Amino acid sequence: MGTKGNYKAELVGAFGYPIAENPTGIMQEAAFQALGINWRYLLIEVQPRYLKDAIQGVRAFQMRGINLTIPHKVEVLKYLDQVSEDARLIGAVNTVRRVEDQLIGENTDGKGFIRSLQEDARISPQGKNALIIGAGGAARAIAVELALAGAKHVIILNRSKERGEPLAALINEKTSAQAEFIHWQSTFSIPSSIDILINATSIGLYPNVNEKPNIDFNSIRASMLVCDVIPNPPQTAFLDEAKKRKATTLDGLGMLVYQGAIALKMWTGLEAPIAVMRQALEKAFGY
Repeated sequence: MGTKGNYKAELVGAFGYPIAENPTGIMQEAAFQALGINWRYLLIEVQPRYLKDAIQGVRAFQMRGINLTIPHKVEVLKYLDQVSEDARLIGAVNTVRRVEDQLIGENTDGKGFIRSLQEDARISPQGKNALIIGAGGAARAIAVELALAGAKHVIILNRSKERGEPLAALINEKTSAQAEFIHWQSTFSIPSSIDILINATSIGLYPNVNEKPNIDFNSIRASMLVCDVIPNPPQTAFLDEAKKRKATTLDGLGMLVYQGAIALKMWTGLEAPIAVMRQALEKAFGY
């Protein structure tokens, strides 16, 4: 548990508003325990007007890092010393790591998805055609990371043009992938060329567990990998429909665990105990 007589815990945590229902601490604390390190993960409610002060607090308390959730992921960019290239492209930071006196912004959301894709579904994004439903924070992170990981074509399907069009334009401009935006107005049929279909909206999130995106589920083919970013419940109504069509599915719990695992390694330098972290979340969610 560290050197004899050293009772000081290393601090990390999450800033959000609201924050009480954020489950990240459960998997991180379980990981710290499994690794035998004296670290603490704190959920800290930070109102938007105090974000600058809170980031000063990270420096003052010599915290090792912090996660950021709604509504701070974009605003925090102003208060950091450095921002990684992919986080800059995404336009949002969900993880900060402290290196000496420097606070460095990262985005592990899309990276968590890519790692789940590779390790759980055993699929490489290289040369694949992906369709992402949604254009919010998770969709932006996933779209950018898929493009950077070598996806050939990315379609953004979204109800509003305001978010969807700039995201497709960003991918076309800044990566080697081709992207297009489709305005989602009615029941959408998935093109047969799609290899990876991703629900990156909150449709189906607890407690609205029976809700599904408005797509023609009969257009899903057995050859597709169908993914959901929703971690609770892991088995969504959307994934149920995909399973009925014999498609391989990937739940959002994996993405949540891996993005936490990537953050843990950034902070501690240690390999994260993936199974322990997933188990802790499953227990917390009651699965």
